[in-house]
Amino acid sequence: MPIIDGANLYVFAYALALGAADLPTSSGGAPLHSNWSMFRGNPQQTGVSPSTLPDKLAVRWKVELKEPVTSTAAIVDGVVYVGADDNALHALDFATGTELWQYEAKEAIRSSPAVIDGVVYFGDQEGVFHAVNIHTHQAKWTFKSDAEIVSSANYDSGRVLFGSYDAFVYCLSANDGNLLWKFETGGRVHGSPGIIDGQVLVAGCDEHLHLLKLSDGKEVLRVSMGSVSGASAAIVDSKVYVGTYGHQFLGIDWKAGQVLWTHEDPDRQFPILSSAAVKDESVIVGGRDKRLHAFDRQTGQPRWSFVTNGRIDGSPVVVGSRAFVGSADGNLYAVDIATGKESWRFETGAPISASPSVAGGCLIIGNEDGVVYCFCGS
Repeated sequence: MPIIDGANLYVFAYALALGAADLPTSSGGAPLHSNWSMFRGNPQQTGVSPSTLPDKLAVRWKVELKEPVTSTAAIVDGVVYVGADDNALHALDFATGTELWQYEAKEAIRSSPAVIDGVVYFGDQEGVFHAVNIHTHQAKWTFKSDAEIVSSANYDSGRVLFGSYDAFVYCLSANDGNLLWKFETGGRVHGSPGIIDGQVLVAGCDEHLHLLKLSDGKEVLRVSMGSVSGASAAIVDSKVYVGTYGHQFLGIDWKAGQVLWTHEDPDRQFPILSSAAVKDESVIVGGRDKRLHAFDRQTGQPRWSFVTNGRIDGSPVVVGSRAFVGSADGNLYAVDIATGKESWRFETGAPISASPSVAGGCLIIGNEDGVVYCFCGS
């Protein structure tokens, strides 16, 4: 069943399916915090949801797709948008999981979609970046880069940005897909560009954090990270937090162009592909050492670490006092951000490398068996 008359039909269906008691509402009765429109939740990529989740989650629905899901879902106006290795973007009803429509690409979709003003943006393994109209389900425009796109889209003021394995950061017109500028780094761009105050921050596989002007792509400064990075930089005010393949996690002052602190575990040296979540004075990030770590964001001192049985390449999302993250051991975990203690887990049966998306009182995540789960209150 396609979207015909806009989003209101699906918001209404969502409310009916969950029940009024399950939905936080505004004084006007509309659901609060009902969208998660892009990877990490916002242009600064902080990985914090303003939504709420119940103490104990239960599976509301699950959908079995044909191939692995490593793309992180977007949730907008009662529809879940998620890419998969079956070369398709899937649009699912947030209330029931019913597939509403799908859009076919030629290669796998591992980039996480961003949904802005009725258009969903994402890249594929062929190097094509797609802008798809959510009402017609057809491409509004496409743009071809020279290598695969894993980087997820970011957006500001009519401009859509992403990185490619061809070593470029691209800025396109959201309206027509015309190239506004591109910036060449010295290596692949796996993570997503962050945006703050008219600036673009990109951590690349050339071992540098690049600060670019959003207006024209000119480089303002670059900071050596000491190793390649496949993570998206999390930005709070003048600070940015990012991990590297060189076993290090860094706090950087992007305005001053200097590394403030570096943490490297002397006993367990593993790459960090996970992107950080930043809440209050804590920075929380996963690692291939099978641990979820919390650091003091001012000093870089470890606060706690939580051990799983598999590497954590997905990125945590903080909801209230808990961080939710998937592991290659197949579990989705909830961890108290003050103590690092586990408060809940669910065994999905296959490795998880996607990140959670949280909106409207529910959490969406896919696994490498191609199963997309929706967790809500029991």
